[in-house]
Amino acid sequence: MNLLQLIQSDYKKHQKYGGHFFGIVFFTQGFWAVLQYRIAHFIYTNISWQPFRAVFLFIALVYQKAIEIITGISIPASVKIGHSFYIGHFGGIIINANSIIGDNCNISQGVTIGVSGFGDKRGVPIIGNDVYIGANAVIAGKIRIGNQVLIGACSLVSQSIEDDEVVLGVPAVVISNNGSKGYI
Repeated sequence: MNLLQLIQSDYKKHQKYGGHFFGIVFFTQGFWAVLQYRIAHFIYTNISWQPFRAVFLFIALVYQKAIEIITGISIPASVKIGHSFYIGHFGGIIINANSIIGDNCNISQGVTIGVSGFGDKRGVPIIGNDVYIGANAVIAGKIRIGNQVLIGACSLVSQSIEDDEVVLGVPAVVISNNGSKGYI
């Protein structure tokens, strides 16, 4: 997908949850953060000619920091996020620069996707498609989160999760195999 198609898919995802153009563009901080990320990621991955790359990346970094201060959402340009990304509520969202997030995912407020582990086990999560991450969840370490996974609020996920599982708790344990259907 090109940049405009990705932005359009994010916009449609926000619209799905009851938004309209004016409200999404001017009052939805989650959309602001995703839009900022899409532009910065485009610059990060597509502009390679050095004088322009340095200037545009600096502008993107300033824009990212402004959005981060306003919204409390940090999404570095190097993160890889699929289409239709939705941030339901703003505030306290930190995504590690090396994270990978699949298509059609929802993230709630207070979520951290970060680095953890020692030696060969040190790393960041790879998150599949159609994943719902509840409020204040922490996903950390060199782990894989499968497709159609639901991570409950206030959960700590430090082990890989298979497709279609619902996890909850500290540490997160599987409580069902119903997945994220109906939440995405």
